Amino acid sequence: MTIAFLQISCTEDTGSLGIFPQQDAVSISSGTFGILSHSIANNNVPASSTTSFLGKVIDPETDKAVTATFAAQFHTFENYFFPAREDIVRDANNHLCDSIEIRLFIKSTFGDKNNPMKVAVWPLSMNDDRLLKESEKLYTDTDLLQYVDDAAIENAIATKVFTATDYIMSEAQRASNNYTDNVRIVLNQSLGDEIMEAYYNHPEYFRDSYAFIRNVCAGFLFRTVGGIGTMLNLEVCTMNLNFRYKDDAYPDSIMSGLCRFAATPEVIQSTQFESSDLSELIETMNDEKSDTTMLKTPAGICTELILPIDDIYRGHESDSISGATFTLFRINNQDIDAKDDDYALGIPQQILLVRKQNFDSFFENHQVSDNQQSFTTYFLSVYNCYTFSNISRLITYCWNERKAGMKAQNMTEEQWEAAHPDWNHIVLVPVTTSSATDSYGYTSQVSVNQDLSLCSTKLVRGTKAKPIKMQVIYSRFASE
Repeated sequence: MTIAFLQISCTEDTGSLGIFPQQDAVSISSGTFGILSHSIANNNVPASSTTSFLGKVIDPETDKAVTATFAAQFHTFENYFFPAREDIVRDANNHLCDSIEIRLFIKSTFGDKNNPMKVAVWPLSMNDDRLLKESEKLYTDTDLLQYVDDAAIENAIATKVFTATDYIMSEAQRASNNYTDNVRIVLNQSLGDEIMEAYYNHPEYFRDSYAFIRNVCAGFLFRTVGGIGTMLNLEVCTMNLNFRYKDDAYPDSIMSGLCRFAATPEVIQSTQFESSDLSELIETMNDEKSDTTMLKTPAGICTELILPIDDIYRGHESDSISGATFTLFRINNQDIDAKDDDYALGIPQQILLVRKQNFDSFFENHQVSDNQQSFTTYFLSVYNCYTFSNISRLITYCWNERKAGMKAQNMTEEQWEAAHPDWNHIVLVPVTTSSATDSYGYTSQVSVNQDLSLCSTKLVRGTKAKPIKMQVIYSRFASE
C-alpha cells in the first residue's frame, strides 16, 4: 500500500485561500424574547374559490348551527359546438334534449354520511342589476340570494333529498377507483331544450364563458332546506346535458351525446356561511385568566401576536438579525368524546403568518407568501405544534420601516407608533395553498386562500406571565 503525503506551506498571506482576515470575523450571539397573543374575530373572509360547501351542522364548540349555501357559474369551452340541428334525434315530445342534470362531486364530508339532507336549486339572474359579475368582491357573509331574481325566489327549480353516501350505487360500484360520491340533481328537460335552442339561434353565446353566463345560463344557487348533521366539501360541480344525434359515418346507428359544463377556476364559485356570533367565545378566550387562543374556520377566529421588536433590537441596534424562530403549541381538544369523531372539527393543516395591516389586502389581491411580510407553515402532528423557523426578515423589515417612516414624516417614535398601532402585530389564519413545479424542478407557491372547511384548534397563549418564546440569533462583523 502506498501512502501519499501532502506538504502544505504556511504563510501569513491568506488572501488567496478565501479566508477572512481576523478583523472581518463574524461574531454570533443570541437571545430569547416573549411574544404576547390573543384571539380576534375573522369575519371578512373571501369566499370566491375553487371549492364549495353545502350543508347544515351543529358546531360542537358553540352548539349553534352552521349553514353553507353556495353559488356556481359554469365554464364553456371556447367555440363549443353541438351537432347540426337536423342531426339531433328528438323524443316523442319533440324535445332536443333527452335529460339535464347537475352533479355535485364530494371531496370530503363532515358529520354523518348517512344523514338525509335536502337541497334546493335556484337559477342565478342574468339581469345586469342582479348578475354575479367577475368584479364582485364576495365574502363568506355575502347574501347570495341577492343574485336571484325576486320572482324566482319563491319557487326553486329543483329539490333533492340525498345522503352523502349514495346507496343507489352498489357497494362494489362505490369502491371502484372510477367512482366519486356525488349528489345528482335532475333539472327540467325544458331547460336543456333552452340551452340547445340558444346555441342554434345564437352560437356566438357559446364562444366563451363570459358570453355564456350573460346570455344562456348565469349559474345556480344551492341551499340546504332540510336536514341537519352533514356538511359537504365539494370538489367540482357539473351540469350535464344528454342528447342523441345521427352521424353520417354511422348511418345505421343513433349516437349518444353528452355536453358537460363545469364550475372551474375560470368562473365564480362562492360559499356563504351562516353561523352564530362568536364574540362571546372570543371574549372568553381573551379573559385575563385564559391561557389559550384559537384558530377557527371558516369564518371564525384568528390569533394575533405582538412581536417584541424593540426588545429584540435593544443593545443590538447595529447587529443583523439572522434568525428568529418560535413555536406555537396546540392544546388537544378534550371536549369532543371519542365516539363523536364524525363531528370532531379538523385541525388546520397550514397556517399563514401575515402582518395585521396587510391581512385584508393579502387575500383581496391574491398574494402568496413572500417570506418577508408573510410566511406559511404546516402542522407538525408528531410534536403537536406549528413552527416558524425564521421570520428574521419580517423583524428587520418592521424595524427599518419605522425608522424610515419617522424620518420621512419628521415624527418621534411615539407619534409614529400612534399613527401605526399595528406596525409590529401579526395575524395567524388557517389557509390552503397550491404550488407548481417548473421545468427546472423549482417549486413555487401559486395560491394562498383562507381555509373554508370546518376546522378549529386551541393554541397556548402568550401572556405577560408566560409569553411565547422566540429565539433570536444576531450576527456582526468583529470590526464593527
